[in-house]
Amino acid sequence: MDRDGPRIKLRLEYDVPLVLGPGKAQLLHLIGQHGSISAAGRQMGMSYKRAWSLVEEMNGAFALPLVDSSRGGTGGGGARITATGQAVLRHYESLERLLTDKGAADLAAIGALMKGDDT
Repeated sequence: MDRDGPRIKLRLEYDVPLVLGPGKAQLLHLIGQHGSISAAGRQMGMSYKRAWSLVEEMNGAFALPLVDSSRGGTGGGGARITATGQAVLRHYESLERLLTDKGAADLAAIGALMKGDDT
């Protein structure tokens, strides 16, 4: 996606209640990348408490947890994205791509109706 042009930010709202948007998707991605809730939160500029709260919210909304974590200690803790978490992230990213690809003409058309930079 072109960062200089318009962007689609997908936000899915469920009755569970759960809102799954770009922040939670990025958190899941980074937990998978780093194997750590605290490292993922740090990279996003949020506290461990906030990151953990979002993980608990997501885990509580699904039949199976999206993130599995273990406490720290002498061996250190960690976190991993479960198969369910990987599936949720894969489907979310697929919807983003679909909207971006299929919505490109509509995004451009809306942009063409906006004020230019010279006004």
